[in-house]
Amino acid sequence: MTQATQGIQLLNGEQFAAQVEQGSGVTVVDFYADWCGPCKMVAPVLENLAEEFEEDIKVVKLNADSEPEVLAKYGVRGLPTIMVFKDGQPADVTVGAQPYPALKGLVEKHI
Repeated sequence: MTQATQGIQLLNGEQFAAQVEQGSGVTVVDFYADWCGPCKMVAPVLENLAEEFEEDIKVVKLNADSEPEVLAKYGVRGLPTIMVFKDGQPADVTVGAQPYPALKGLVEKHI
């Protein structure tokens, strides 16, 4: 497993199945692409979120270009898509670069 940034893990499809779909607790998934400008804008926001809620949530990234089957499974059509999973099930979603207060509110509903 690759460490994407501080507190955020970069997963492949197999790791996604094991850690997110079969996981417990709250996991925030960033569906992103390296070429996506808004994805780069939201990255530091997610790092702050991972740091602030490190005891309550796990934040992971999944490269949209590398894992199209996972995107298709969850209906991801725009990037970045931030999806909250609770005990392995999708619980909430937002599309596009969001400011910290919006993503914090999204997460707080589920912890």
